[in-house]
Amino acid sequence: MTSLRLLSAAALLALATGASATSFVVTTDTVVDATRASSDSTSDISSSFDDDKIVLAARDDAASFVASDGDIRGARLEAAFKHIRTTLPQLAASDLQLAQAILAL
Repeated sequence: MTSLRLLSAAALLALATGASATSFVVTTDTVVDATRASSDSTSDISSSFDDDKIVLAARDDAASFVASDGDIRGARLEAAFKHIRTTLPQLAASDLQLAQAILAL
């Protein structure tokens, strides 16, 4: 979870460098809200699947997915996505959020 917060802080800093005072407040609020939603989803997923064999087997694929910005989609990761979405149908998380949550396990 710490790496997600560091990544979010870096993104916030990158957005803030060229922003005026007014747009900075709007941009900051938007980024903070998005980060909070992502972090909450990651926490929900992580706590639900921390001992699930299908999800744990997808960690290497999840790392490749995140590192390639979604270009590399392994079979184990696809199986984990399907398993998570079947188990938690109310969860509205992107593939990237799910992959990050798998890495946080």
